[in-house]
Amino acid sequence: MRVITLNVNGLRSAARKGLLDWLPTSGADIVCLQETRLSDAQRAELSLGRTGYVGHYADALRPGYAGTAILARSEPDEVERGWGEPEFDREGRLIAARFGALWVISLYLPSGSLGPERQASKDRFLQAFPQVLARLRVRGPLILAGDFNIAHRPIDLRNAKANEKHSGFLPHERAWLDWLFSPDGGLVDAFREVNQEKDQYTYWSNRGRAYEKNVGWRIDYEAVTPDLARTVQGASIYKEQRFSDHAPLVLDYEGVSLK
Repeated sequence: MRVITLNVNGLRSAARKGLLDWLPTSGADIVCLQETRLSDAQRAELSLGRTGYVGHYADALRPGYAGTAILARSEPDEVERGWGEPEFDREGRLIAARFGALWVISLYLPSGSLGPERQASKDRFLQAFPQVLARLRVRGPLILAGDFNIAHRPIDLRNAKANEKHSGFLPHERAWLDWLFSPDGGLVDAFREVNQEKDQYTYWSNRGRAYEKNVGWRIDYEAVTPDLARTVQGASIYKEQRFSDHAPLVLDYEGVSLK
């Protein structure tokens, strides 16, 4: 089974850059999207059915903002939107789908880079989410995929020292990922199970020719339960085409299917 996650920075914008033409050729069984920025009317204009995927969406109440989605080659058995925290549910930051015993979640953490108010929102998310994850983990195999807006270790961004006091690489944010990828958090960084190479990034600023110079951050993840971590056979970042300021993260799981 192949699962792809991508922050599209606006699904309509990504579509204009060829995303919907690429998806049917990607080999993905499930695609998790973040920052879709869609309304129902805009989604209808995109004719997403032509991709061959069934889509489910959690839209933000604020037009043109945030939002998550899960696209799949078959209809999920169950879909849930949000997790009972109005601050984040109204921004469409989580959607979950069940395929047989497997739960897949598309998650979009707030960014704190726009100032103290947004960082405070991000910190509230980090504080509240462990209780949510505890409920999710007991359901069975789980893939938590999305834009976490945090680089975990110095290997996960080009300029680690210069960013130690910047949102996305703050000590308490990194400690949250330490917890997530510990026995207490109960999940595993699927990418690092099979790919330990440096200079592996999924996001680049639009400033200073960062993409051209590969001055990036690895802030997109598939965090999985240990049973799934043992099945990871491939992990890559797709860069042959550019659909947004993020790149698709591609994980292959052997012996796992949608049903």
